Order: sequence, then C-alpha cells, then structure tokens
Amino acid sequence: MAEQNHFTQFINFLKLEAEAIEQTAARARGPEIDRAINLLAECRGKIVLVGVGKSGNIAQKIAATLTSTGTLAVYLHPSDALHGGLGIVAADDVVVVISNSGETGEILAMLPFLKYRQTPIIAVVGNLRSSLALKADVLLDASVDKEACPLNLAPTTSTTVALAIGDALALTLMQHKRLTPEDFALNHPAGQLGKRLTLHVSDIMHSGAENPLVPLDATLLEAVQAISRGGLGAVSVIDEMGQLAGVITDGDLRRTLQRSRLADLESLTSREIMTRNPVKITPDALAYAALQVMEDRPSQISVLPVVDEGGACIGLVRLHDIVRSGV
Repeated sequence: MAEQNHFTQFINFLKLEAEAIEQTAARARGPEIDRAINLLAECRGKIVLVGVGKSGNIAQKIAATLTSTGTLAVYLHPSDALHGGLGIVAADDVVVVISNSGETGEILAMLPFLKYRQTPIIAVVGNLRSSLALKADVLLDASVDKEACPLNLAPTTSTTVALAIGDALALTLMQHKRLTPEDFALNHPAGQLGKRLTLHVSDIMHSGAENPLVPLDATLLEAVQAISRGGLGAVSVIDEMGQLAGVITDGDLRRTLQRSRLADLESLTSREIMTRNPVKITPDALAYAALQVMEDRPSQISVLPVVDEGGACIGLVRLHDIVRSGV
C-alpha cells in the first residue's frame, strides 16, 4: 500500500506541474509574445539572463539553451551586477529577468541602472502586480496557483513554468532565425550530430607517408610490404598518371594465395591482385557519408581510397577511423 501511495503521489506531482504549464499556455497573449520575440530577434548585442536562487538556476539553463540554439546569451547574478558585473550589460543587449515574486531586492536594485543604459527588460514573473512587473518593458505571465511542494514553499511548479517559458522563447527564436541542423551542429562539435554534419573525410583520412602507394607492376611482395608499412590493412594501386587504378586489401591477398599455385606467386603483380574500380570517396565528403558508403551495401567494406577532383589517389580512410571519431 505504501508503495502504491508513493507512486500515486509521484504521478500527482507530475500532473500538477504539467497542468501549470498548460494553464500558462492558455493565459499567454500574442502581443506580449510577439514583443518578446521581436526584442530578442532584433537584439544586436547579447541576451543577459538574471535571477536569484532557484530562479537563478533556471536563468542559467535558459542562457545555455539560447546559446546552443544560435543566440548569444549569458547569465548575470544580481549581486555580482551590483558590484561591477553590470559592466557587461550594454544598450544593445536585452535583459531577461526570472523572478516568481518580482520583489527580490537585488533585482529591484539593478533596474534603475538598466533603465539608465536604456536596456530593454523582459520579465518572466509570477506576480503580475510586483515592482518588477510594473517596470519591465515586456511582461510574460509565469504565475502559478500553487507550488507542487506539499508545503507550498519549495520552488517547484513556478520554476518549471519559468523554464518552459524560457525554452519556448529559445525555440521560437530558433525557428524565427531559421536555424539549420548544420548551424546547430557548429555549436555542438563534440556531439554525434555535430560530428556527422561537420567532420569531413579530409579530417580523418591517412595521407602522405601514412598512405603508401604501389604501381600496377608492383610485385606481390612489394604490395605486402606496402600494406605492412602503412598499417592500414590495404594499399592503393595507381597507374602511370597517378590515377587510382585499384586497391589491395588483406582480403585480396588471402584470396590470391588461395587460388594461386606457389610457383606463380613470384610473378604476380598488383594488376592481378587488386580490386579494380574500387568504391572511392572525395576528401570534402562528410565522414558520415563515407560510413554510409561502407555499410549500406550487400558486402561491407572497411577501407575507402580518397581521390581528388582529377582522380588522383591522395589518401585512404578506414571504417575504424570513422567509428573511432564518434560519428
């Protein structure tokens, strides 16, 4: 029974917060939202998020979301602002203040200095009659009937609503700016999406001394030595013009040994061992595209020769290199 009560309480708390967000959406007014988005979109400086306590935590998260979705944003603690930090705020900026009560002393103390700088203020506030609400240029209603906290004390529902409003602002602004997946990836280079959209074959391919080449008339032994020297499990074969003619992999060597007589091995050349007209790729192709070329086929391959626009072999990329890159 106790476990069931815990489950019921848990679900009720979730529903309380979800219902508060629904109520916030129902109360939202188009003109205020439009003014807020237009201010943020036309901002020539940065967005400065302000908040104290739990609201400060929410402000930091909103600043991070804005920055990662293409809008420069920073967090400023009001106490720091009053002791020199206000120097980062300029007239070209927009300040977004998160406050449930709208009466936090440090925030109210900042307002005259923001007004002096003529910096627009967007207030995400729970008390629509508060001092902050009355002095803001744009007022966004973040009021809640009660906190999810059983004592109605700990900031819970109010911070959830403020965070939802911040996320909605950031995502609406993202759409307004027509942010593309490529734009998003540039701000997330360490993530898988970022790598898939920004990492190119040229970034991970082996070239120069790491990519030994052999001519068409190279002997079997010379091909084996080249593969061992490069340590890539394959070697590219080039013609007299330096164009890619084929590729010899460890698998090609094994198949050649299986089908050849011992007496014939000494006379074999790369021309007879190689895979002709191999699948290849260019250095400017995405590494993820190379991965798809290797895997989306009836028989998977583990290496791709890299050729320039003229067809000259300039490198080799391995499946192992792509997987290790985190694509």
